[in-house]
Amino acid sequence: MLLAILALPSIASAAANVPLIPNVDLKIGGGTGSPEDTSTAVQLLLMLTVLSVAPAILLLTTCFTRIVVVLSFVRNALGTQQMPPNQVLVGLALFMTFFIMSPTLAQVNEKAVQPFIAGKVTQEQALTAAAIPMKEFMAKQTRQKDLALFLQYTKAEQPKSVQDIPLTALVPAYVISELKTAFQIGFMIFIPFLVIDMIVSSILMGMGMMMLPPVMISLPFKILLFIMVDGWYLVVKSLLLSF
Repeated sequence: MLLAILALPSIASAAANVPLIPNVDLKIGGGTGSPEDTSTAVQLLLMLTVLSVAPAILLLTTCFTRIVVVLSFVRNALGTQQMPPNQVLVGLALFMTFFIMSPTLAQVNEKAVQPFIAGKVTQEQALTAAAIPMKEFMAKQTRQKDLALFLQYTKAEQPKSVQDIPLTALVPAYVISELKTAFQIGFMIFIPFLVIDMIVSSILMGMGMMMLPPVMISLPFKILLFIMVDGWYLVVKSLLLSF
């Protein structure tokens, strides 16, 4: 305590020699109110909005949903809890999404991004051109029953082509179609591991070892089976062929 009191003068003198933090003024407004300034502000606001919803766009308009759900089913079927970690599954799903979507993204870049950068089309025209390849991809994976559900709810006219389908109806229809497909694949993945659990449980009950959790015995056998059949290769191959 005495040392702290004696050190106060030196601390005060050192603080006096420290330069003050410069003031920072933040001004909102100050524009001329011209239509050009207003248009720029609106474009900036729209750009920030698109960036904020970019993760949702990635999840709902690409093949990411099906891939990450199937990979989660694989981990749950194995019963390995958090192995592989979520970061690994999401990273693998992202790279597979980029791989599968590369032809579609190339069309978006060719028909929308590059003309917009070159100044040949406006922002609205670029967005319209970018939506066409995405609609074609999603329409191929969407069930007619799911799409008709949302079209009938909005009482929209029957679209004559894929380009005429509104995104407000196509995106949710595509998502529920992807979820159904992913759950179908997950069900097929669960069957062999369920058989192993049943066999191990029956053997333990027959031996009178009811206090021993069957999961502890079946887990190594499930991992061994998954390795012997090259499970990750088969899962990824099935996902690629499903598109």
